Amino acid sequence: MAKSTPSILLIYTGGTIGMMQDVRTGELKPFNFKALTKQIPELEKFDIELSSISFKHPIDSSNMHPRVWIELATIIKDNYAKYDGFVILHGSDTMSYTASALSFMLENLAKPVILTGSQLPIGIIRTDGKENLITAIEIAAAQKNNKPIVTEVCIYFEYKLHRGNRTYKYNSAHFDAFKSPNYPALAEAGVNIQYNQTALLKPSKKALSVHTQLENDIAVLKLFPGLSKKITLSILNTAGIKAVIIETFGAGNASTEEWFIQALKTAIDKGVIIYNVTQCAEGKVIQGMYETSSQLKKIGVVSGFDITFESAIAKLMYVLGKKVSFAKSKQLLETNLRGEITV
Repeated sequence: MAKSTPSILLIYTGGTIGMMQDVRTGELKPFNFKALTKQIPELEKFDIELSSISFKHPIDSSNMHPRVWIELATIIKDNYAKYDGFVILHGSDTMSYTASALSFMLENLAKPVILTGSQLPIGIIRTDGKENLITAIEIAAAQKNNKPIVTEVCIYFEYKLHRGNRTYKYNSAHFDAFKSPNYPALAEAGVNIQYNQTALLKPSKKALSVHTQLENDIAVLKLFPGLSKKITLSILNTAGIKAVIIETFGAGNASTEEWFIQALKTAIDKGVIIYNVTQCAEGKVIQGMYETSSQLKKIGVVSGFDITFESAIAKLMYVLGKKVSFAKSKQLLETNLRGEITV
């Protein structure tokens, strides 16, 4: 039986990659993706069926919101049976948040969802957008034995494919904008695309399940020497708060001052999840490794292990949206659900 031509759906949300420079005014504006092959003629060389959906009102990724994640997840759900893979064009500033959120929202994913973008508009001569888009499409369409090679939510940028919920944007001045500090690249594009088969998630055999209930009553408390008791208490006592991420030092360490530990304990006793995420780009939270984290573990602070901040935000929204008990929420947060943590 002859292999059918892979079909890929491009979803344009906004961002630098989709901008073209108006020849007359010099202004940057979104270009028409129906004319995509005119802008990037290299795409015509692919034996791939390309379709596109563009947001009616493309957004700057700084305006990203959970309702947009829900829209994206719904588009993928509605088109899941029609296409072999999906490529989402997205602004780079919040791309890691979106990739992380989609990884949790798209349970039992068995097809590639690749996010990409650029640091320079696609209409600029030196743009990185063309290569990023062309290779993202190639990866989304890549198959082995008529099955997709990649079956997870990823970010492709500057010759590297990363697991989306392991990334963060670390550079706004160079083309290599993203890092995955605690997990290896899934693929590297050189003369050929080399896939790291042992790092890729295995495809699910269950039917896709899309979760669109997200809860964003979350706050962040970044620790620093001299953190004010007044400010800490105001955050922890915010009306309606469901969870607080505490960005701790090193391997999950925090002040052992009595007022601070008691403030956290009081919040936990009220049902507020306290989620421990390290400020370090590499490494992980190990509660109890030092005296300065043993009390956090004792009072019920939830360990984020080596989760990125972006993924911690998305995972909390997903878990809180499930409306389960405090104990179940803690269990889910400390469980590796989509390859986001190493436990």
